[in-house]
Amino acid sequence: MDQFGSIAHFLEDKNVLVLGAAGFLAKIFVEKILRVQPNVKKLYLLLRATDAESATRRMHNEILRKDLFKLLKENHGAKFNSFISEKVTMVPGDISQENFNLKDSNLLQELYNKTDVIVNLAATTNFDERYDVALGLNTFGAKHVLNFAKNCINLRVLVHVSTAYVCGERGGLIVEDPYQLGVSLNGVQGLDIDEEKRVVEEKLNMLQQEGATEKDTRIAMKDLGMERAKLYGWPNTYVFTKAMGEMLVGTMKEKLSIVIVRPTIITSTYKEPFPGWVEGVRTIDSLIVAYGKGKLTCFLADLEAVFDVIPADMVVNAMLVAMVSHANQPCDDSIYHVGSSVGNPVRYESLRDYCFRYFTAKPCFDKEGKAIKVGKVTVLENMNSFQRYMYIRYLLPLKGLELVNAAFCRYFQSTCFDISRKVHTVMRLVELYRPYVFFNGVFDNMNAEKLQIAARQSGVEMDLFYFDPKMINWEDYFMNIHIPGIVKYSFK
Repeated sequence: MDQFGSIAHFLEDKNVLVLGAAGFLAKIFVEKILRVQPNVKKLYLLLRATDAESATRRMHNEILRKDLFKLLKENHGAKFNSFISEKVTMVPGDISQENFNLKDSNLLQELYNKTDVIVNLAATTNFDERYDVALGLNTFGAKHVLNFAKNCINLRVLVHVSTAYVCGERGGLIVEDPYQLGVSLNGVQGLDIDEEKRVVEEKLNMLQQEGATEKDTRIAMKDLGMERAKLYGWPNTYVFTKAMGEMLVGTMKEKLSIVIVRPTIITSTYKEPFPGWVEGVRTIDSLIVAYGKGKLTCFLADLEAVFDVIPADMVVNAMLVAMVSHANQPCDDSIYHVGSSVGNPVRYESLRDYCFRYFTAKPCFDKEGKAIKVGKVTVLENMNSFQRYMYIRYLLPLKGLELVNAAFCRYFQSTCFDISRKVHTVMRLVELYRPYVFFNGVFDNMNAEKLQIAARQSGVEMDLFYFDPKMINWEDYFMNIHIPGIVKYSFK
């Protein structure tokens, strides 16, 4: 890793192609570049859209209207729209297709000739996404990005954003190692990415021949993804397809300079452009929302376990520093865990305490305007205790319906069905999240530590591009930044 100097200077007069530009992390990445380096040459933002007009509409509705851009708007005032028009070009496309299915041949050639940096943030993050969709975006999408990159004559670096949880359910110290093509997590032989595509196509053809409805097809494809993931040792479709995407990146990169960034659980911004911005309800935030609304009666977790979270702006900063570090420098040692579990761990017990204290002091209100009281939730430390809790609380009372007078049977049958369906839904969600609430690994971030040291020594503006988790006071972050951000942006 050579001296690489100012990040802002590197970005000046550069053309950056951002894939998946409407995503949570991508928005923060775009805002950061436009704010710290207004002299960037061009940001090409690829969005899934049929044409430039619909892509532009998506940009304004799903990106620029967000509170995230308020500081940038204040900085430019009345010139904001002209600034965006000059610096941002929309690219309607789809990474699940070769050449992103770009219809405009002139734009395609422009990207080939002018792109300096590609940042691949396009992905589906649903744990149980349809297998055909996840395979197309997370796995073959990575392949299409690489093929596209090889045609970019001035490309200096490609940043591929993955997830730390491609490790599956492994415990202990998880190092920043690559995943080898065709190697499963559980030793099962025969993992072949092209074969996975054929499995999907055969299943879809079979469903079509059987006249399956769209709903039946969706369920079947979700089940297939989970089945294939578990066959080879991954807990869900998302991390399985992301792992296969990494395999293709490592195998096909040739002489390209590529950085793989693996963030852990991404939370609201720590400092920039302002503290606490978040979008949607993300992973652990679903627990915070449910608790604040008084709907969380039990909590499934090992309270002593570390859960690895990292603010979104730190992930973006790590991406930018790694990007500049590896520009024009192909290197095998270019995988970065961006997380906190080694440098500054936080435990579920602390999260429970922060939530109780926050919502006790600042309760939410119900539809009638009454303060919602929160209390200490029941903590269940394993799946057996959770299943027993669900049975006693919800299913056991239904047994008594058999003794009810026949005149009431019709009413109680519908009640019974609704409760059973809700229990089934909860159990499915619990099964999806189980690998993470009982995750007992920590993510080694030695490469990220080395990157920070090199950046400081090289004069990088670390006050602008900070990503050291040790600077975070978790009590202050959760009590004064993250939970208030969740309440402001994610509660409905």
